Amino acid sequence: MKYHKPVLLRESVDGLAIRKDGTYVDVTFGGGGHSREILSRLGPEGRLIAFDQDEDALANKPEDERLVLIGENFRYMRQFLKFYGILKVDGILADFGVSSHQFDQPERGFSTRFDSDLDMRMSRRADTTARDVVNTYPFDRLRGILQRYGELRNAGKVAGALVEAREKKPIQTTAALNLAVRPFLQRGKENKVLAQIYQAIRMEVNQELAALEAFLQQTAEVLPPGGRLSLISYHSLEDRLVKRFIRTGKFEGEVEKDFYGNPLAPFRKVGKLVVPQAAELEVNPRARSAKLRIAERTDINVK
Repeated sequence: MKYHKPVLLRESVDGLAIRKDGTYVDVTFGGGGHSREILSRLGPEGRLIAFDQDEDALANKPEDERLVLIGENFRYMRQFLKFYGILKVDGILADFGVSSHQFDQPERGFSTRFDSDLDMRMSRRADTTARDVVNTYPFDRLRGILQRYGELRNAGKVAGALVEAREKKPIQTTAALNLAVRPFLQRGKENKVLAQIYQAIRMEVNQELAALEAFLQQTAEVLPPGGRLSLISYHSLEDRLVKRFIRTGKFEGEVEKDFYGNPLAPFRKVGKLVVPQAAELEVNPRARSAKLRIAERTDINVK
């Protein structure tokens, strides 16, 4: 729990409607909180496949023969399930975003609180770092990621400040990044705007939305009718993709309909949007932006 306190633990695992002999997937293992809860509800014949691309998370694996932990990005879920001879699973859980451990390790470069190298890689095996993004991306590309991933109104000014600063000296640390953009931090909202800037750079480094889309598309292929999705997102970009995919089975365009006008979507939502209650927020303030959406696989196959 010190590594990462699981968010909406009971609600998200309840959403899977676990069968004791079922096969389940936790694509964001982290500290193992959600996985342990799933294992506690499985019988001897049950099975759990977990994923985490962060090498640090692998040390949290419990000794349980029902668990297979794979040190890869969840965008490769279907590929590795096939490797283990698994074509269908009964439920999939995902807790997107950055773990508390990653935020709290200064050398990872995820947090605005520490002066450290600009890294922000969720997997240290990845080639691109935040330092590369900040120092090598042309102005237009920097502005684009700040607009799209950070949802910054002054993305152009912030991108310009980064280009101007790096022309004098490469931006190697979080402190140097913070200094370069300081003139464009709205008074009274400095931390919020910095967090948006860091989010944008981090999402680019880790290609988070591309990985999310690839993962979501695979869920419709590995879940049989009645299989469950339990997905926790933390910011509007993730949540919009999740919500739209559950509603339409795609990320753009309108939902397909049959001859009678009935929607053709591979999932149907289960229940309402779930958010943390006051008691959870009191012990885990980082859960404040979490949104849980639960869905069930229909018998419709949409190409």
